[in-house]
Amino acid sequence: MATVQFAEVKKSFGAFPVIKGVNIDIEDGEFVILVGPSGCGKSTLLRMLAGLENISGGEIRIGGRTVNSLPPKERDIAMVFQNYALYPHMTVAKNMAFSLMLASASQAEIDKRVNYAAGILGLMPLLDRYPRQLSGGQRQRVAMGRAIVRDPQVFLFDEPLSNLDAKLRVAMRAEIKELHHRLKTTTVYVTHDQIEAMTMADKIVVMHDGRVEQIGTPLQLYDFPNNLFVAGFIGSPAMNMVKGRLDPANPQVFVAVDGTRLPLPKGFPSSVGKPLVYGLRPEYIRLDASGYRAEVVVIEPTGYETQIVVNFGGSEITCVFRERVEVRPGEAITIAIDPQFVHLFDEESGMRLLA
Repeated sequence: MATVQFAEVKKSFGAFPVIKGVNIDIEDGEFVILVGPSGCGKSTLLRMLAGLENISGGEIRIGGRTVNSLPPKERDIAMVFQNYALYPHMTVAKNMAFSLMLASASQAEIDKRVNYAAGILGLMPLLDRYPRQLSGGQRQRVAMGRAIVRDPQVFLFDEPLSNLDAKLRVAMRAEIKELHHRLKTTTVYVTHDQIEAMTMADKIVVMHDGRVEQIGTPLQLYDFPNNLFVAGFIGSPAMNMVKGRLDPANPQVFVAVDGTRLPLPKGFPSSVGKPLVYGLRPEYIRLDASGYRAEVVVIEPTGYETQIVVNFGGSEITCVFRERVEVRPGEAITIAIDPQFVHLFDEESGMRLLA
């Protein structure tokens, strides 16, 4: 196990910068997820850590040792790829043992490590099969087993679940998390799926356009997003955003673009006159006969909850209700907002205003 540090790490392809000075500290044994939209630089950062991409500036350290110029085999890492990268002509056992064979390990040591990893991952009955005889989930377990037998300082996962169906992804999320609790090896995991990040990570790094937007625990990012990007990316459905300004006569009231007057928690700094964004999570909106009128646009029953998109405050916002709601598009519902859960953002800078 080891710590991992990115210190002002940069990467350019020609004149085009894709990583723009990233600083991340990962503690020994932590499970850290790099999350962000496609093209944000998260996979490039992982490949730089693995030694598969050269860096253009800064330092990458593993266990306190700078590894900028070290080849992948000398970094003591193991990587699990999106497409599994299994050798089709080798059995499961030989796929898992391949790195040990290259290292000239004894057959006894190979058998010991392969059987240990296979036991953890439930692969013992499959050791004599070939990759073509396995399901997607089984192939992913073999790829993970191949990483485990190396007993590395750091595990790297590059979107390992993106090729699996929805039900299997949920199951594999739990397996990977349980595996980390058992092995306690430092893990860096890349995904574009913020649900994966929220459910699996000790710490999340939110990336956008080659930069780190925010680092924190899943609930820290959910409850206290630093800016509009993090607020809109973390959480499903995403945080609602209503544009407007503070009421000059009463700065504790937010006036949306259509004139709707919305409550604010106490303590926000005066930002009268500045264009602002009123942020509220969908689950913090409730039905209330004495509340605001909102016109229904779309209704999406999921069984355990009902999601309803409404026109409100000059914007379309999403409400999540645990009760069943019998309503059709074009009809109206009345909703209430608890101001203690409201966030306020500066529209120009995108930064959250702190109460």
